[in-house]
Amino acid sequence: MISIKSLKKFGLLGSLYVSQFMPFWFLYQALPLFMRQKGVSLETIGLLQLLALPISLNFLWSPLIDRYGFTRWGHYRFWIICFQLLIAGMTAICAWLSVENNFTILLICITLISLFSASQDIATDALAIGLLKPHERGLGNTVQIVGNSLGSVISGGGMLILFNYWGWAASLQTLALIMVVALVPILCYQENVHKKQISVNRQSEDLTEQSTVKFPVSYFQTFINFCRHPEMMNWLLILVLYSSSSHMAATMYRPLLVDIGLSLSDIGWLQGVVGTSAAAIGGIVGGLLISVWGRKRSLFLFSLLWVITMLTYLFPAFGFTSLPVVYLVAISPLFSIGIMSTATSTLMMDNSSLETPGTDYALQSSVSIFASLGAAAISGVIAATIGYRGVFSISLAIAIISVLMIFKHFNINTVAKKKSMKR
Repeated sequence: MISIKSLKKFGLLGSLYVSQFMPFWFLYQALPLFMRQKGVSLETIGLLQLLALPISLNFLWSPLIDRYGFTRWGHYRFWIICFQLLIAGMTAICAWLSVENNFTILLICITLISLFSASQDIATDALAIGLLKPHERGLGNTVQIVGNSLGSVISGGGMLILFNYWGWAASLQTLALIMVVALVPILCYQENVHKKQISVNRQSEDLTEQSTVKFPVSYFQTFINFCRHPEMMNWLLILVLYSSSSHMAATMYRPLLVDIGLSLSDIGWLQGVVGTSAAAIGGIVGGLLISVWGRKRSLFLFSLLWVITMLTYLFPAFGFTSLPVVYLVAISPLFSIGIMSTATSTLMMDNSSLETPGTDYALQSSVSIFASLGAAAISGVIAATIGYRGVFSISLAIAIISVLMIFKHFNINTVAKKKSMKR
């Protein structure tokens, strides 16, 4: 039974996760579709993924957010409020820029929105790690996945559909207003600011490890301490493989939909509403199953489902473009990514210390996002060279390798034996 106190925590985090990337996702998803309609090459569209580069590099300034803040407002609460107001302001500026006449300025503004959103995400994740107890993290990350998915549905789906009726300026002004209204829960919240503890209790599924870590004496030592944890490099490699496979396929699926004749509103409904809703449902299912199966076994079983659903990208590439097939491809991979993201995010929280939660989580998240951006950026070049079939086949091969890595890294057989012996 979930307590009232836990529900308040989830409600607060939900409001932040829903709103934090909304303006960015609208601009990030809309621009490639506009450009493809105007005949821009796949190579150029693929390079637009670099607009999200600040999101993949936010670990570089995460130690500053961990160490400094305006305590009277609450350490992480202060950063969240500041960055969200900046996002709202930049979104309002974009509303007055023309895609045709102010394209360069618009790209700069989107990059700044990406920077502020990434910074707000550091503070939100750090707040969540301190706010949630270990047994609440499964459901807490469900809130994160569902919140991000809902934000993507509203901005990348609903707003893209309404764009046909409202136009560029009204759509972005609406998003700016939503960002301001979404600040109400965090403004009403009083953050408890505690002194950094020297002793950190690291929670895991099978082992509770008490480790004593000195607060980093230098900027780089923060990252070195994190990477020195046993098996951490293998875990980061798993994140790289998983993210690159998923985003390589997803990036080229959108222009494929344009090429088979779907309109912007059709794609907005299909990808932004139906597909993202499937990811949200996957996040809910993942959070519930993690509490039953545990972190490691869940991640392995979820990854098997994910590989199977990655096969569906090949269907339209081979000419199967009927409506049921298109919906299958829109729903199944994103559903499996939703449950996978819940498991990976929960393990990322488990790998984050209470001393430097923003830095530890941001470093893992940045590795994942950087891999996805790199794969997305080269996906257009690969598709232009060997076609959609080739790029989807490569992403599937990477997915299979990542599942093998998960099996080896977490030693699933050993985990299963331990659990059966306990029973």
